[in-house]
Amino acid sequence: MDPDQAAAALRWWLEAGVEFAVDETPRNHFADASVPGPLSSRPDQLQKAQAKPPTAAPARRGVDGEQPFAGIAARELAASATDLATLRSYLETFEECGLKRTATQLVFADGAPGSRVMFVGEAPGGDEDRIGRPFVGRAGQLLDRMLKSIGLDRSQVYIANVVPWRPPGNRTPTLQETQACLPFIKRQIELASPEILVCLGASAAQTLLGVREGITRARGTWFAYRCDDGRTLRALAMLHPAYLLRQPGQKRQAWADLRALVRELRI
Repeated sequence: MDPDQAAAALRWWLEAGVEFAVDETPRNHFADASVPGPLSSRPDQLQKAQAKPPTAAPARRGVDGEQPFAGIAARELAASATDLATLRSYLETFEECGLKRTATQLVFADGAPGSRVMFVGEAPGGDEDRIGRPFVGRAGQLLDRMLKSIGLDRSQVYIANVVPWRPPGNRTPTLQETQACLPFIKRQIELASPEILVCLGASAAQTLLGVREGITRARGTWFAYRCDDGRTLRALAMLHPAYLLRQPGQKRQAWADLRALVRELRI
């Protein structure tokens, strides 16, 4: 490739979410005897592949696009966790969400379980994927400043995401990916046992609170979040810090929501 083609290829990989090399040196997997070569170079395998029709039927989906088997497995696994450490270990072995295969590591939580307030966002970004903690990039730094403005810090709150693995290229998680992870964040909320749940951004508010309108209309509104164990939590929808970085004019609304949170904490 010439320099322009190489630069275009690198841009394509970057947009696909590949930001760093896994190995120090390139490896030719086609020369590895343990890895089968392409079918086109192996006529016997090509003939078998052409002669054998696919036997696996497409997985049926539920009304919300969730694969029933994956959903049942996730619900049973999450429900069996009796503490947050066990829930995390279950997520580390959970294979039903494809994002696990493209992310660097699980981004489970930060802060103090048992705090009065739990913040839940959408999914980790590049910095979070690299470090392994939620909200540590620019949006996380803004969240820290927001907490400080009302006299709180990370040692006094609990922070997580609906989806604990970074989507490639920081894209929005698909409905299937969100549904696969939903039983785990719901169990995480129950085990963290906050008094108040704060959903940051449209995705978290829609997934956990059933919000149908846009976040700019839903923000500042209090909802009742019902846990599967029968408890009901006060829940507040807020603008995501990443949105505030793109739309700094909306920080006034975020400040109003923080004041509402403080008033609720003082009750």
